[in-house]
Amino acid sequence: MIITHTEIYRFSIPMEPFVIATGTMHFAQNVLVRIFTDAGIHGSGECSAFPMIVGETQETCLAMAKDFAQILKGKDPLDILARMDDLLGYAAHNPTVKSAFDMALFDIASKNAGQPLYQFLGGQKRTIETDMTLGIGTPEAMAAKAKEHVANGCNIIKIKLGKKVHEDIDRVAAIRKAVGNQITLRLDANQGWSFDDALFALTELEKFDIEFCEQPMRTWFDDKLPELNTNSPIKLMADESCYNHHDARKLINSKSTTFLNIKFAKSGGILEAQKIHEIALQSGVKCMIGSMLESRLALTANLHFALASPNVVYFDLDTCLLGHLVDPVAGGLTYEGFMLDVPDTPGIGAEADEFFLEKCESWKV
Repeated sequence: MIITHTEIYRFSIPMEPFVIATGTMHFAQNVLVRIFTDAGIHGSGECSAFPMIVGETQETCLAMAKDFAQILKGKDPLDILARMDDLLGYAAHNPTVKSAFDMALFDIASKNAGQPLYQFLGGQKRTIETDMTLGIGTPEAMAAKAKEHVANGCNIIKIKLGKKVHEDIDRVAAIRKAVGNQITLRLDANQGWSFDDALFALTELEKFDIEFCEQPMRTWFDDKLPELNTNSPIKLMADESCYNHHDARKLINSKSTTFLNIKFAKSGGILEAQKIHEIALQSGVKCMIGSMLESRLALTANLHFALASPNVVYFDLDTCLLGHLVDPVAGGLTYEGFMLDVPDTPGIGAEADEFFLEKCESWKV
């Protein structure tokens, strides 16, 4: 089997504005790739550019995707390690767009094997419940939104913070009061606090029974994470500090965090995500599978990976629920309330909607 060509799409998804500590997103800056082979099998992969976090934009992803497609043409798609090494040999970094190619190659391989991706990766079905994320707003607005989610069956609320620390404390207080004591609350400061603010906020927020706090400080303060982790009454989860398995190793060895957040947009796809998971598993450090602003296509691949990764015990797979105004995907994962399931068809089991693709700018390489 060889790769004959790749289709690349500007996969922009309109959405309600979503606010985090580092900026506001007005549409999902996504890119779709479809890799075709001479065996009549094609694979789909999607990435979601989040420039204020990863440093890649939709434009940089599209530019790199055209180069990557040319590099892979005529090569064996089933040798995924070699193909991703080809891309690494051409360009360091750019994990977001690389993750789309990694995903498409795994789609081809699992389709060729006649297995759903989770089985191809050695996994099996289990119960998966996602949290629901609240973007930054006024305490009153966030509390009202949290109450609405709980009324719809949500049991786990993830609260975006990282602005003014006293206002952040007010946000959490209002949300806890609105939803009661039975709902799990998680925090995500998205690098928004200084060390002093982080320690102050985490100490003040302990009384609200917080499960953990993601990425309290900028990554350039990673040298202070061990001190914060030791003194924080709330457990920490590294997100932007953990891109690859080398980051995971350093964070674990330095006792900088309790948990790790794995995202394909940071790891470059499934291959590197597996390495992060393995290091965490060997160290007894539990993981979360997270996402940027992907559609259900990439989220389905995320869920397949999680089903094959027993050390992934936290799930943040709500991105297509965060104000996407259209659903450009056929098939794929399903939501029953906040419980998730994947199809048992070969591959990822999700495809881009052809009518949506007709409206997207595209290239064939």
